[in-house]
Amino acid sequence: MAERILSLAAQEGPERLQEALQSLAEGELGDMVTRQALKGRETAALLRGIFKGSPCSQRSGVLRRLQVYKHCVPLVESGDLHLGKVSEIIGLLMLEARQLPGHALAELANLFVDVIKGGSLTNGKSLELFSTVLTALASSKENLAYGKGELNGEEFKKQLINTLCSSKWDPQCVIHLANMFRDIPLSGEELQFVVEKVLRMFSKLDLQEIPPLVYQLLLLSAKGSKKTVLEGIIRFFNQLDKRQKEEQRVPQSLDLEVATMPLDQLRHVEGTVILHIVSVINLDQDLGEELIRHLKTEQQKDPGRALCPFSVALLLSVAVKHRLQEQIFEFLKTSITRSCKDLQFLQASKFLQDLFPQQYDITAVILEVVKNSAFGWDHVTQGLVDLGFSLMESYEPKKPFGGKAADNSYGLSKMPAQQACRLGASILLETFKVHEPIRSDILEQVLNRVLTKAASPVSHFIDLLSNIVVSAPLVLQTSSSKVTETFDNLSFLPIDTVQGLLRAVQPLLKVSMSVRDSLILVLQKAIFSRQLDARKAAVAGFLLLLRNFKVLGSLSSSQCSQAIGATQVQADVHACYNSAANEAFCLEILGSLRRCLSQQADVRLMLYEGFYDVLRRNSQLASSIMETLLSQIKQYYLPQPDLLPPLKLEGCIMAQGDQIFLQEPLAHLLCCIQHCLAWYKSTVRLCQGAEDDDEEEEEEEGVGFEQNFEEMLESVTRRMIKSELEDFELDKSADFSLSSGVGVKNNIYAIQVMGICEVLIEYNFNIGNFSKNKFEDVLGLFTCYNKLSEILREKAGKNKSALSNKTARSFLSMGFVSTLLTALFRDNTQSHEESLAVLRSSTEFLRYAVSVALQKVQQLEETGQTDGPDGQNPEKMFQHLCKITQVLLWRYTSIPTVVEESGKKKGKSISLLCLEGLLRIFNTVQQLYSARIPQFLQALDITDGDAEETDINVTEKAAFQIRQFQRSLVNQLSSAEDDFNAKETQSLITVLSTLSKLLDPASQQFLQFLTWTVKVCKENALEDISCCKGLLSLLFSVHVLYKSPVGLLRELAQDIHACLGDIDQDIEVEGRCHFAVVNAKTAAPTVCLLVLGQVDKVLEEVDWLIKKLTSLGSDTSDSSQASDRTQALEKGVILQLGTLLTVYHELVQTALPAGSCVDTLLRSLSKTYAILTSLIKHYIQACRSTSSTIPGRLEKLVKLSGSHLTPQCYSFITYVQNIHSESLSFLEEKKKKKKEDEAAAVSTVMAKVLRETKPIPNLIFAIEQYEKFLIHLSKKSKVNLMQYMKLSTSRDFRINASVLDSALQERNSEDAENEPHNDQSSTAEQTDENQEPKKKRQRKK
Repeated sequence: MAERILSLAAQEGPERLQEALQSLAEGELGDMVTRQALKGRETAALLRGIFKGSPCSQRSGVLRRLQVYKHCVPLVESGDLHLGKVSEIIGLLMLEARQLPGHALAELANLFVDVIKGGSLTNGKSLELFSTVLTALASSKENLAYGKGELNGEEFKKQLINTLCSSKWDPQCVIHLANMFRDIPLSGEELQFVVEKVLRMFSKLDLQEIPPLVYQLLLLSAKGSKKTVLEGIIRFFNQLDKRQKEEQRVPQSLDLEVATMPLDQLRHVEGTVILHIVSVINLDQDLGEELIRHLKTEQQKDPGRALCPFSVALLLSVAVKHRLQEQIFEFLKTSITRSCKDLQFLQASKFLQDLFPQQYDITAVILEVVKNSAFGWDHVTQGLVDLGFSLMESYEPKKPFGGKAADNSYGLSKMPAQQACRLGASILLETFKVHEPIRSDILEQVLNRVLTKAASPVSHFIDLLSNIVVSAPLVLQTSSSKVTETFDNLSFLPIDTVQGLLRAVQPLLKVSMSVRDSLILVLQKAIFSRQLDARKAAVAGFLLLLRNFKVLGSLSSSQCSQAIGATQVQADVHACYNSAANEAFCLEILGSLRRCLSQQADVRLMLYEGFYDVLRRNSQLASSIMETLLSQIKQYYLPQPDLLPPLKLEGCIMAQGDQIFLQEPLAHLLCCIQHCLAWYKSTVRLCQGAEDDDEEEEEEEGVGFEQNFEEMLESVTRRMIKSELEDFELDKSADFSLSSGVGVKNNIYAIQVMGICEVLIEYNFNIGNFSKNKFEDVLGLFTCYNKLSEILREKAGKNKSALSNKTARSFLSMGFVSTLLTALFRDNTQSHEESLAVLRSSTEFLRYAVSVALQKVQQLEETGQTDGPDGQNPEKMFQHLCKITQVLLWRYTSIPTVVEESGKKKGKSISLLCLEGLLRIFNTVQQLYSARIPQFLQALDITDGDAEETDINVTEKAAFQIRQFQRSLVNQLSSAEDDFNAKETQSLITVLSTLSKLLDPASQQFLQFLTWTVKVCKENALEDISCCKGLLSLLFSVHVLYKSPVGLLRELAQDIHACLGDIDQDIEVEGRCHFAVVNAKTAAPTVCLLVLGQVDKVLEEVDWLIKKLTSLGSDTSDSSQASDRTQALEKGVILQLGTLLTVYHELVQTALPAGSCVDTLLRSLSKTYAILTSLIKHYIQACRSTSSTIPGRLEKLVKLSGSHLTPQCYSFITYVQNIHSESLSFLEEKKKKKKEDEAAAVSTVMAKVLRETKPIPNLIFAIEQYEKFLIHLSKKSKVNLMQYMKLSTSRDFRINASVLDSALQERNSEDAENEPHNDQSSTAEQTDENQEPKKKRQRKK
């Protein structure tokens, strides 16, 4: 039959073909097509024949065509046919579909809907036909039956799509359907409907099927609904990430095993989806801009939802396109700083923490992106690197004008900008660890920045470089050419940068000979450079090499661990170079360094400071170094035993013209000798003693210089004690002014002599082994030091020069200071008693020991290191700090200042110095050793020395220390007026404030401390301004972490009002006194300004909350949850503002003295009205978007502002203007008396009055703006809020009614006396005057 139809179709006329087709039974036609298709014969020709014999003009033809279509759709979807055959059939059916009449198309479309609902689509090929049918339907003009009514083609299509999207889809056919919708013309509403349906299907699909579906969706978004598509994709992957994280956090139960998804699979799918989105954005720029726009608006509402790991990765991938890069990075940077600021804001206030329990941290999100990018997300890495550098450059440490760069790399990063810079470094470091291909690029960029930014601080880049090298040392080998290129520029870089850079790349020097050789060449050139910095750089480089290239036989570095570990690279140095080569290499360097001993003092100084470390790390160089030092000191040492002084000081200075310079830092040289000798004796000799005797020669040589040094130091000590100041040409009559050459020389001599004394004090104490004679020598040396110190202090006091007021930096090492203090104050050993009594008898010496400790801690706090051995080793510094703190704490708590002061003559008492030291130490530990605070507190608690390190409770330990200082403070406050020490009280308050930061705000101890602080403030009438300020600042800082301080502020405001009286002198203020700390001396300006400062902080919080409210108000999703949150925030804002209004109610009625208090209060009021206005604006917006009524709370707040604030503000303005006019009139009188002398004084006071009255118009404007928006809100909400507001009375032009009345009465009485006859005329004039305005008003009407 099929052949017959084919042959008939080939003929010209269709009549016989039609007859043959009509003769077929209903099922035969379908069977024939199926057979023909399965055989793979001429199916298309057969179908063409059937269509030729079934014209659409005949009803039977239409039915036959429908029959073919209905049969072909399941046939195509059955999967029995070859794909080529399927395409052929579908192509033919699509061509013929447009000829079908509307009702047939409608029937066919319904058939497809049923097929889709039934889930019988397999390959989705037939959907191409469906799209053609729907398109043809949309353009159909005839009315089609739908249900009981009729619809036109367009409407019918709309209903079909509606039905289709409302029905259940088989997950397998979702991609085919999404593809199909691309070919159908859709209205905006239909498209939105389709997109939402496809997005809902995401969760039902297998993960692997998501990327192709996303791609189809993105192509579909070309028609519109871009925002919905992007939002849906981002939200879906954000939820998957959250679920994945949750599953990792919660241990898996057996039931949940089904639900888990492999992490790597999820990450690969996310990576593919991001690639798809980026490729579509490359074709459609609008999609990229829509993405940024959408994330910006989302970020305002909920940053956690907008910037999740997936969306950040997507943004960074898109950022590779240069057109959008700037926008994206700007958006990410502002988001990062805003997130850091918000976190900082939340951490500082318990009130805000309660309202926002979940804190969003963008830094964690971005670092998660770096971690995720390890799963083959190469398209994200370039964006990450660019973002990292962009952050580090935008928020780098700033260099103050003309000063040294403020480098806080050793401290905590507190500021948002510092945190952003630190985040940039973390991104680069983590990306470096994860992605090998991009490593050399990162390294090159870091090195470039170190070189090109030499003028600005580069410590953050050097830290990053150091961390990079530690994480992958051998990667530097591949980039060694870049490193050697950097070395060529060493001599042009600042010395700090050189040291940091060399320290960072030091591991490479051990594994790459070529790099080491090129460095040596550069350094040898630099040694002969004209530039001082270049020579210093050379010395720094050579010392680093000496420290790190050990000669065989040297002691292991574990015996002398240092901050930068000697073995960052686990490479055996001796495998690379034999020991003989190393030794020759080191001796060659030492030879170069010896030349430096004839250069400037700065270069020599670096050598002397570096030799000790070299010796300790490379002990085989001991003899060479010691010989060098011996030959150097011999140039200045006078060996004759009776010659005074023992050293040639004149050789240490050099004159150039009329200027005098220090040439040889002799004290530093002696200091270096002393430390090297002590180390040599304690370490090398012990080791050599254990070895065989085959090194006798070397030992003899060692003993030779050791003996030389000992005899020399002994002789110098003896002669220094005997020497008088006159021997050094220094005495009380000497000139120490820095303006003359003689004065400069004397200053240099004095500092050298004092330094030499200190070095000898340390040497003699250490070798003395608690012998009485040696300690007497120590005291003798100290006497010499102290005389000079006194003279310098006395001269500096006369000169009042800033330079001369600086005390010379002590030469004692931190280790010795801790040993000395322990011996002086805590050593109870019986055998040491007699010798220590010698030192303890001198109060001056005890005070000196504590003040040096104070100086060392200060240096550590400011620079992160101290002078002397181990000064750069954080571990050793921490141990010394713990020891010093123990001693100072014991000394301060055991001997109160009062006891000590009764017998003191001059200078600060030792107890007070101890307290200052403790304060500095507590600050330093929190800055530098925040991670080790538990161990620090453990070390202080002598009673609990053996406790396990793991179970240290910081809050308990801190509370124990706090109690000791609380007792001292109470003793101070309760002492008699004569014994009260304001300086000590202030320091105690600061110590308590510092320690209170260690308490957990949720702990019982914190609450006890807060209660105690409140009690102290209530019971002690402190009249000392600084102590009062400290105490109240402490109260506020602690109170804010417990709850909002508004109640506290109200009580303080009432106290200020009671203390200073009312602006209306006739009113007597009720004498309520909550806080004794508020009294006549402290109320204004101290307490008043503190209260206003705290009020401003609360206002900032409220303002921040209102901004959050506004962004929440524009969020339409999750309405019930959002409305609950909004209500909680609104309640918090209104309660805070309500209490603040009562605070202002008290303050604006207070008779504040003219000046800072009035000025600050007026500005603060303006800010309050501005915030009230923004709250009203928020409610106006809420009334526009929803039909909700305004809450009763707001009405009460408005009422309170109308009754308790605005009228009082106007009265206060009048009061301010009165006190200013009084001061001006007083000046006028003065002016008349003394015209010329007072002219300048008058003009300054006039300027002051103008400045202080400037905030008044701003305040009036703020009040009027508030009332203006209240009127708007009244109209919108149909609630009359203006009933609570009184008409404003105070303006720039104001008539005071009472003054006017009295003036008129006076005038009338004068008139009556002068002209008794003109009564009538005057009344007539008055009536005329009264009527005139009425006429004007009538004309206006």
